[in-house]
Amino acid sequence: MSGNITRRGAHSWRLKFEAGERDPITGKRQTRYVTVRGTKKDAQRELIRLLAEVENGTAVDPSTLTVTEYIRGWLDCADHLAGKTRDRYRALAEQQIIPHLGSIALQKLRPRHVADWHATLLKSGGKDGAPLSARTVGHAHRLLHTVLARAAGLEVVGRNVVGMVRPPKVDAEEVEILTAAEVGEVLTRLAGHRLFPIAVLVLGTGLRRGELCELRWGDINMDSGSLRVERAVEQTRAGLRVKAPKTRHGRRMIALPSSVIDALRAQWLEQLETRFALGMGRTGTDDLVFPLPDGAQWSPDYLSRVWRLAMVALGLPRVGLHSLRHAHASALIASGVDVLTISRRLGHASPAFTLTVYGHLFADTDAAAAKAIDITLGAKSPV
Repeated sequence: MSGNITRRGAHSWRLKFEAGERDPITGKRQTRYVTVRGTKKDAQRELIRLLAEVENGTAVDPSTLTVTEYIRGWLDCADHLAGKTRDRYRALAEQQIIPHLGSIALQKLRPRHVADWHATLLKSGGKDGAPLSARTVGHAHRLLHTVLARAAGLEVVGRNVVGMVRPPKVDAEEVEILTAAEVGEVLTRLAGHRLFPIAVLVLGTGLRRGELCELRWGDINMDSGSLRVERAVEQTRAGLRVKAPKTRHGRRMIALPSSVIDALRAQWLEQLETRFALGMGRTGTDDLVFPLPDGAQWSPDYLSRVWRLAMVALGLPRVGLHSLRHAHASALIASGVDVLTISRRLGHASPAFTLTVYGHLFADTDAAAAKAIDITLGAKSPV
């Protein structure tokens, strides 16, 4: 098999290769053309992959590809996706996309199909025919849009028809924040419980579940009062997987309040005593800060489940573990900390995202700022 690559633009390449099929009249091999956007190495990798499909007899005429075949193939090859993200995408594909659009040939998918699909999901796309939320429909829409963008880039389809239909509008929901009294009650009722130091750490740092479960003693410097977030763990269908933080700003250094340092020192001493009692020696820098009783690692999902059971037992059923992260952000906002600092501390992708989630909490600080300006202007006004 042969093929060649021709530059079409600054970041565009045309692949030309023999597709393997023979014209039923002339007997000549048919030639296919595919456009790849990216570097020349990206184009070379794609050409090698396509030629291998032809050689193995697995190449398919794009005109016969269905939505099901293309989206499953895309998911199988999406090595850039984190394990949990791929699992979530696969569930969306199998439950929300394939049952409704899967049998349609990719090249025959039209905007009206997408619009009808939205309407069906909103009416009866949930479990046992229940309505599906606009938010979930939006997630499925964005997944299909991403898949079709890849198909359009490779010229399998002429256009991304999903981009021509807007996803359902999602009403913004304000994050429910615990009051100071509720936070105090949580800590009071958790006193002496194994979840107490976890609660203190999340309240004092805003760590995510996966970051907390992967936290090692080597990530903490109690002398300087700082904590370094380098990794997180996620639950996938294949088991636990350690990965980089959720966003590029997720790798960060967090200053620790004295109350958090005190809780961590107590946790370290308790863990040290347990290890000595079991003949395991001193706690090392690679040891988990919060292991399970048998020394194994918490999974984020299991931690949430244990937390929910504990809250119900303590009479605090509305308090989720993630709500403590929100309480941390709320405390920073109430203290007048700027949004950039809060965003960096929480490991958000950008301050804009922080404002999207917590914008309603900045209303009081904005009013206070206006009052301060009024006072300043009044003081400088001529008598």
